[in-house]
Amino acid sequence: MSAPSFSLMGLGPIINRWKPFVAGAVALTAIVSVVVALLLPNVYRSTAIFIPTNPQTTDPDRLVEGGKLELGGRAEDLDRAITIGESQPVAELIIKKFDLYKHYKAGEAGDDAADNFVLSEFSGNLSIVHNERDAIELTFIDKDKNLAAQVANALVQVIDSVNQQLTLENRRQVLTLYRQRYNYLSTNYERSRQELVGARRRYGIFGLEMQGRYMVKQLIETEAALRKAEASGGDVAGLKRVLRGLTRTDGGNLINLESYVRGTDSLNMFTTRVNDLQGRLISARSAYETAELSIKGRISSVYLVQKAYPATKKFKPVRSLIVIGSVLLVFVLSVVFITLLELYRHNRSNTLHPA
Repeated sequence: MSAPSFSLMGLGPIINRWKPFVAGAVALTAIVSVVVALLLPNVYRSTAIFIPTNPQTTDPDRLVEGGKLELGGRAEDLDRAITIGESQPVAELIIKKFDLYKHYKAGEAGDDAADNFVLSEFSGNLSIVHNERDAIELTFIDKDKNLAAQVANALVQVIDSVNQQLTLENRRQVLTLYRQRYNYLSTNYERSRQELVGARRRYGIFGLEMQGRYMVKQLIETEAALRKAEASGGDVAGLKRVLRGLTRTDGGNLINLESYVRGTDSLNMFTTRVNDLQGRLISARSAYETAELSIKGRISSVYLVQKAYPATKKFKPVRSLIVIGSVLLVFVLSVVFITLLELYRHNRSNTLHPA
């Protein structure tokens, strides 16, 4: 004899026969699930949103050359920030800062079981994702809504700090190069300036343009007076001495044409070099001060779009869903159980009392 077939229509009589059992199981499940749902603590979620910047744009050499701070959006910047946030050293730093061993009731730090439990709990409560707008959403959940917000904001700060450290050593080296360049130009400028002052004293030239005009005027006037004296029988010898003093270095005058001509080229060279070094020194000083300011200012490597705030409503549990889901699950399991039980009894009866 073939075994009877069961259909959904045939479940009605079965459920009706086992109505007390099904109703009892569902009622008991409802009571237990309500109690359990009420005992579950509220869990809150806080989210911070930020965009990482390219850390290379905060290098002193880029800033000196007029480079601008660039927002992220590049895959490497986003991946770097996420990797930093999910790293174990960052997790251990946050765990220690907020004493999460005590908060999670895991025991003392240093115990392998406690360490693994806290790290697992922390990682499970943390989520760092790249959203569709090329920003990073950092979410932390906890039973304490204030702690959840504090941890999320602290994580953003740590990511920013570690991100800055990636280029800090390079920035220090660049600052050292700027300092060395400034010191080198400062030494050369002072040496060239002293050489210029010495050349002025040696050749008796203290102002090329004004001194040239003075000498030309004196030479013209003296030579005119000499020609006049020669024609009229004046003091020719005295005027010749004056003219010699104006034209020759052995004439006794500090300012004379021979020294002026000899010293003009040297002074032009020294003056040009001093002016060039002065301009380069001013530029080097400005570059060094800008680089020093950039490395001491610690420019942020993230643009914070939204700070994490304490949640105003719980994230989970959804108590009504827990109760409804539990009741439905037990009801389905009960129906399956009594259906299998009926099938078993029917088959056993046919086996013991064959037709």
